[in-house]
Order: sequence, then C-alpha cells, then structure tokens
Amino acid sequence: MVMDIIKKINTLKKERNAVVLAHNYQLPEIQDIADYRGDSLGLSVEASKTKADVIVFCGVYFMAETAKILSPKKTILIPDKTAGCPMADMITEEQLRDLKLKHPKAKTMCYVNSSAEIKANCDICCTSANAIRIAEQAFGEDDEIIFVPDKYLAKYAASQIKRRFIFWSGYCPTHIKILPEHIIEKRKEHPEAEVLVHPECTAGVISVADQVLSTGGMSKYVKQSKAHEFIIGTENGMVYRLRQDNPDKNFYCASDFAICPNMKKVTLDKIVNSLENMQEEIILSESIIKKAQISIRKMIEYS
Repeated sequence: MVMDIIKKINTLKKERNAVVLAHNYQLPEIQDIADYRGDSLGLSVEASKTKADVIVFCGVYFMAETAKILSPKKTILIPDKTAGCPMADMITEEQLRDLKLKHPKAKTMCYVNSSAEIKANCDICCTSANAIRIAEQAFGEDDEIIFVPDKYLAKYAASQIKRRFIFWSGYCPTHIKILPEHIIEKRKEHPEAEVLVHPECTAGVISVADQVLSTGGMSKYVKQSKAHEFIIGTENGMVYRLRQDNPDKNFYCASDFAICPNMKKVTLDKIVNSLENMQEEIILSESIIKKAQISIRKMIEYS
C-alpha cells in the first residue's frame, strides 16, 4: 500500500515537473521520499535553485511562504494549509508596526519563523544559525534592535554579543517543553553523550548543554564530532534524520514531549492530493513578495 502511494507520488512529480521538500521535523516517511531535506531557509534556497516548476513544501506555512518569496514564479504547494507555526502567529503586522512606533530609531530583525507580512516590515531576516552574526555585523554598536518573534533566540543572541535588543514575547511551544531536568536525567542515562540543543530552547536548557546549534548546525557538527552518542534538544523528528545520516552513532531525544503536532500533519496521502489537485497553493501579493525579499536577501549577504 505504502509503496503504491510512493510510486504514485513519483509519477505525479514527473508529470508536474515537481520536487518534494521536507523539513527535518517531518515524519520519517515524508523525509524518506523527499528530494531535499533540511531547515526552512535551506529548503527555500534549494527551491530557488531547482528547475522544477512545482515545489511541494512539507513543513509549516511560513516555510512555504518563504519559498514563494524566493521563487515567486514557481508554484509552491503545502499539503496541509492548517500546518501553521504558533510562534509565527504570536506577532501580527499591526503589533509590529505599533512596536516600531514606540521605538522609532530602532532597527528591526525578524526570525525566519515569521509570516511574509512580518518579513516585509523588517530591515533584515535571520535564522537560528546566523542570528548572532547578523545582529553583530548588520547593525552598529549603538543601534537598538527590535527582534521578533522569538524571545528565547533573541535572549540567547543578546547573551553572546554586545547589542541592545528589544524583545517580543513569542516562543516555540515545542522547544519550551524541553526542561533542564530532562537533560540532566538523560546525562545520567548516557554519561558519554554530548548534549546539543536548539537556541529556541530556554536559557535553563542552554545552560546545561554542550553545544547550541540550529538543525543544520547539528547535522554538520555530528558528522565531524568524534563522539558516538548525542542527546538532541530540539523537535524529536530531527533524531530520525541524524540516525539516517550517521548510522554508526547513537542519538537520544532530550524530551519525549518535544513533538510539534503541526510538523506531523503532512502525510503521503496529502502529498498525492496536493500534486493531483495542485493544492494548497501559496499566494502572496507582489508587494509583500518584493518587500520580504529585501529582508531575506540582506540576510543571505551575511550568511
């Protein structure tokens, strides 16, 4: 049955001149059939490079929007349009404008985990991998920086460099489920393991970690590390990818609770439906695309 569905997906991909992109947090069977796997920005960059006409983005909504911003002439599909990001929804365009009015001299930086409208209203975008570098290099020492929406990523960046940040109150509901005591308990079970955590985690979790890395950073670090055991503090789907790419090493989820329900909404059947019916297509206005491209392209210049 599953093989029949996969065969149908491959047939439809050829008919539509399509590729399937899967985020690191997707279900194992989605990662397995994807043409590209990776983090949200990395996948969007891959989408812009491919000669495919249709991109099926297996992730959450803001990721598919980012792909559309970077590839406005391509058809971008998301298999389940209800797969949203709670963090991205924690700030609206109106709220950002109000914040900017309160701090008229401040520069604005948004995490890539934000809507197209937020990206269109910011000076520059960032990822979890380059937030510190961009904050340090793209702004002057005397600049105030409005950083939205993730307060934990912003506070981690602020702890690493001398910049003045104005924080928003957003956060990832999945990453805050990882607690310091989870890490401590896992260390007892696996004393030789290195602890890698995502910067969306709380300061308490970061304080007990060995490395603070984006998902892409985790992939690179693990391949180069001489360690053979790792405790992974991010959404648990990442562990599947790491095990697939490093079969000679062992990986343990930092917390059994770190599961994003929205990241698990995409199924093989939904990909078939998406390709058959060309649904759900990401539609953005030309104005939003042009404005959002500025903040993303500025970020890429510093990457």
